[in-house]
This record gives sequence, C-alpha cells and structure tokens, in this order.
Amino acid sequence: MIKYAKNQITFMQYIFLIHGVQVGVGLLTLPRELAEKAGTDGWIALILGWLFSTLGSLIIIQVMKKYPNGTIIDLLTHFFGKWVGKIAAFIFVLYFAFLGSIVFVREGLFIQFWVLPQTNLFILLLLLSIPSYLIVRNNITILGRYAELVFFMTTWVLFFYSTPLKEAHWLHLLPFIKGGWEPILAAAKTTTFSFLGFEIAFFLYPFLQKKQKASIGIVIANILTLAVFLIVTIVAFTFYSPDEITQYKEPTINLLKIVEFRFLERLEIVFLSLYIFVISTTVLPLFFSTVLSASQLFGKQDHSKYVVWLLLLNLVYVLLLPQSLGGNRQLQKEIESISLILVYVFPICLWVYLWLYTCLKRRVLK
Repeated sequence: MIKYAKNQITFMQYIFLIHGVQVGVGLLTLPRELAEKAGTDGWIALILGWLFSTLGSLIIIQVMKKYPNGTIIDLLTHFFGKWVGKIAAFIFVLYFAFLGSIVFVREGLFIQFWVLPQTNLFILLLLLSIPSYLIVRNNITILGRYAELVFFMTTWVLFFYSTPLKEAHWLHLLPFIKGGWEPILAAAKTTTFSFLGFEIAFFLYPFLQKKQKASIGIVIANILTLAVFLIVTIVAFTFYSPDEITQYKEPTINLLKIVEFRFLERLEIVFLSLYIFVISTTVLPLFFSTVLSASQLFGKQDHSKYVVWLLLLNLVYVLLLPQSLGGNRQLQKEIESISLILVYVFPICLWVYLWLYTCLKRRVLK
C-alpha cells in the first residue's frame, strides 16, 4: 500500500515547488554578495553553485529510490529502526523550522523597510500568518498548485530587467577571472547556500506521481533557478560599476528604479509586492516540511494542528526578541554549515551505505 497515494503532485508542481524554495529572499541581495567576494566574476560562482546543487539533488533522488513510497524519515525508520527515525524527524523539524523562520522574518523585514516602514513587524507577520496557515494546513497537492500559480503569475516581472541593459557597460565583466580562482571559489559557498531548497525532495518524492521523472525534474528546477540568478546578477554587474554595486543592500530592487511609466512612479514597490508571493513559495514548503516531520515524530496522521503552534512560536519569537536585517543575515550564516552537512554530507553517506547494503544483501541471497 502506498502511504501517500491520496495526496500527489504532478511533475510540473514538483519542479515549481523545488524552484520556489530556492528563489527566495536571497535573490534580492545576491548580486551585492557576489560582487563583495568575487567582483564581476561572481556570475562564474553561480555556475559552480549550480553544479554542486545539481549533484547533491541527484544523490538525494538516488537515496529516495531505495524507499520510494515514503519520506526520508520513513526510509531511515525502515533501514535503521524506529529510534533513528525519531531522531531524524526531530533534526528535520529543527532544521526546517529554523530555516523557515529566518526567511519568514526576513520577508516581514523587507516589507517593513520598503513598503510599510511605520508598521510594527509583529503586525506584518501576524497578517502573513493567516494565509500561511490556510495553505500549509492542507495537503501537498494544494501547496503544489499554489507554487505553480505563483510561478506563472510572477515570471513576467523578469522582463523588466531588460530595461537597465540599455545603459549597460559590458566591459565591466572583462577580463574574466581577473582575480584568479580563489575569490570565485569563496563566492561559490555563497551561491551554494542560495541554491539550497532542493533538500525538500526528501519529502516531495513519495508524493510525486511519476517518480521515474524525479531526477530530470529536480535538474530542471535547478536550471530555472540558475537562469533567474544569472539574469539578475549579470544585469546588475553590467549596469552598476564594480565598486558602486557593493553600496546597495538590495541591488535587485534598486535596478527597477530606472523603469518609469507615466501612470506609475515607483515600480520597485509593485515588484516587491509581487515578490512577496515568490518569498511565500520558499516559506510555505519549509513550514510544510516542518509540520510533516513533526507529525511523523509524534506518530500522527494530521499535521494541521502543528501549523498553528509553528506560527505562534514565530510570532512569540518576534515579539520577545528585536529583529533586524543584519541580525537575520547573521542567523543565516550560522545555519549555513549545518545546511551543507544535512544537504550534501548526509545524503552522500546515506547513499554509500544503502549501496553497500544492497550489494551485500544480493550476495547473501545468492
């Protein structure tokens, strides 16, 4: 019996869910972060980050093929026992809750800074919690449809980034690898974190209708993410000078200030209002993975009641501790090492173990 047969997602929804988690708030600051570490060669680091994320993604899919009808927690329980599964569920609850909270709070901080500076952050997150609850409490099918809708609803905004190219100076990109490979490799770590999000395949795989397409789907998701990152980064690098770009905290938004219409003064406000939906496609799958892990930790079928507690904890956290963009970025840096271990080291070790286990089992049967 397939445990998750009733709640399934299509191939397109699978792609857009993974892509949505990857393209979150990091896109707004990515060009500046790359320029600070590798100058205008930062776009090369994006390609390296994409290669690493694609390899990591494919390894995760190979691991999940060993137990296709369950999540990573079900897989670990099957091969290592109940208590290992419980420990893994607890770790994933903490990881996704912490990561989701960072993005959730930063979403509110961006809205406060750019759109509603006089509004209290707690009020903003309280308002964001209402639609978040209404979506996450449902099954993965609803979440997949939402990710699909947001993708087609917001992708057209990228065409506005062709306007700054009229004043672009392509010589800013030359010469290539001007500072050697060392700063590019240093920047690759930043891009590796920007591509994180594909690890939700640990929980999406059992819901996918056509599991034979899981590998190509996750590769397509990574390619879409690379395309978005490259477009915005190259436009920023060619429009701003190498020194000027580092002076803007969110150059992705500042680029849109030169786009003008007779009926609209500040296009960047409209962009950010739409981008809230894009950020939500990062937050909501992370929250769903959190509550799904929590339901498996406590052996419950219904995950909806854990959504309320998760959102309440986020609101209490914001209410008790002062929040800032600088502090939020510091929390992100602290989770980077944990993320790299959970996303790259853990799947590789598990894949090797399961491969050896399968080989030894075949020999014993012979």
